[in-house]
Amino acid sequence: MTYVASFRHLIGRRCLRILLLVLPLVLVGLSACSSESPEARLERAVESLGDAIETRDAAGIEDWLAGDFIGPEGMDREGARRMAALMFLRYRDVGVVFGPARTEVSGSHATVRFEALLTGGSGQVLPDSAQAYAVESGWRLEDGEWRLTSVSWSTRL
Repeated sequence: MTYVASFRHLIGRRCLRILLLVLPLVLVGLSACSSESPEARLERAVESLGDAIETRDAAGIEDWLAGDFIGPEGMDREGARRMAALMFLRYRDVGVVFGPARTEVSGSHATVRFEALLTGGSGQVLPDSAQAYAVESGWRLEDGEWRLTSVSWSTRL
């Protein structure tokens, strides 16, 4: 083996050893940095659902719904997507503002209660329609992600 080949072999083995020593530490550090509390992940899920509403993404809304989702009057997952798509056809601009949330987490289940203001319009300065709702939502942790299992609402004002 030549000196250059021997040197490359030595460097390669050292790099591999360093990598094997450092990689677990890096992974542990990254997992510690990225670990969120269940409440924080739930808050992020609720915000993402709101983002899907504001971007008029009916499929994105459906993605947050559990397979056994149940809404008002027996609405299922597909019915919720269709209702959202209909609302998006009716209003060019859709907005949602969440009030303070009251969250109760119990293991892999949670309840989130909040007030929400939904607006819909045709692109003008003021919305064509606005309605405030009291919302109660049920969530379940599935494979590390919160999924909406149920929702009910009543109008306010």
